[in-house]
Amino acid sequence: MRHIYAFESRSEYDQHEAAIEEFKNQLTYYQKYLEDNFALKDLPKAFVWTSKEAATNVFSDLPIPAFTNKDTIFLSPEVSAWRELFLDQLEDKKNASIEAYYHNLPLNQILTIAGHELTHHIDLFVDEFDEERADSIWFEEGVCDYLARKYMLSDSEFQEIVQVESQLVEMFKDRYGDHSLDDFGHASYQGSLTSIMFDYWRSFLVVKDLVEVQFRNDIHQVFKTYHKWHQEGRKVPLTHFFNKEER
Repeated sequence: MRHIYAFESRSEYDQHEAAIEEFKNQLTYYQKYLEDNFALKDLPKAFVWTSKEAATNVFSDLPIPAFTNKDTIFLSPEVSAWRELFLDQLEDKKNASIEAYYHNLPLNQILTIAGHELTHHIDLFVDEFDEERADSIWFEEGVCDYLARKYMLSDSEFQEIVQVESQLVEMFKDRYGDHSLDDFGHASYQGSLTSIMFDYWRSFLVVKDLVEVQFRNDIHQVFKTYHKWHQEGRKVPLTHFFNKEER
């Protein structure tokens, strides 16, 4: 897997070189973990490390500076930009503990975003990532968050992000929670940043509950049930198949 650097100046790259090198090192271990346990066979062609400005205004028009375009992953390592973006999720709401968390967002949490994008390439998902998907996008997005965070974060860091995103779901469920999780992706990038992220938070929390409670920490049984749903013809929504219609 190649690593490509797309910055407008050498000084801009120099600002982020240490973080990028640390990310690359940690991603090597995570890649091996996915290969050994979750059928990662075909790697993306490249990671493109770039600025938030280039990620959201040159390489795409998405508001989030991390995405996969076909078989190339684009990601900004700018911690300050991520902190600002995550704080923007609060919109007009105030929450001191969440604000403190995002003001001091640890580098490991940015690393999990890179891990999330790499996890999309495992062969255990039944839909092609670069094709139109329906019905189960929440499952794939939730699993990508869950696996990356479980592997890359300490137990305390993992519990921190669980608490933060649980609070965010509660804060915004009346504003953005009027649709089924099975509708994730139908209009994902047409709303506000928070309306986009709301379904990511929900998906992660539902997958966490599936793995750790419903399937007693056996994620491979979760995948077997997901594959059974697909093989039987997707006769009911995936949330219904997992008995997770509402959170």
